[in-house]
Amino acid sequence: MLNKKQARLRRAKATRSHIARMHVTRLAVHRSNAHIYASIISDDGTRVLMTASTAEAEVRQQLQGSGGNVGAAQIVGRRIAEKARAAGIEQVAFDRSGFQYHGRVKALAEAAREAGLKF
Repeated sequence: MLNKKQARLRRAKATRSHIARMHVTRLAVHRSNAHIYASIISDDGTRVLMTASTAEAEVRQQLQGSGGNVGAAQIVGRRIAEKARAAGIEQVAFDRSGFQYHGRVKALAEAAREAGLKF
């Protein structure tokens, strides 16, 4: 029987293999109870090109409350999109790492889309 983390990683495996076959840059999201993290990973999957998270000092100054809420996820989504566009990346594949597309993960994705990232 799988525990919660093993089940999430099993779900993430199929998405990651599909994105790898597409050979596109991916936006990977990870969430914990206290923080949310977003990384843009190269199309060959070997390098992290840029990151944004609620653990960064600049983001923590903008937060109202904890880093584990929808408002914080929106800030991180906008920040990662701005960094990507500054680096010339406009198209990514969204890797939700097996997390349900709901709540904080959805808020981060929609904020990144609004800031101009396409996926």
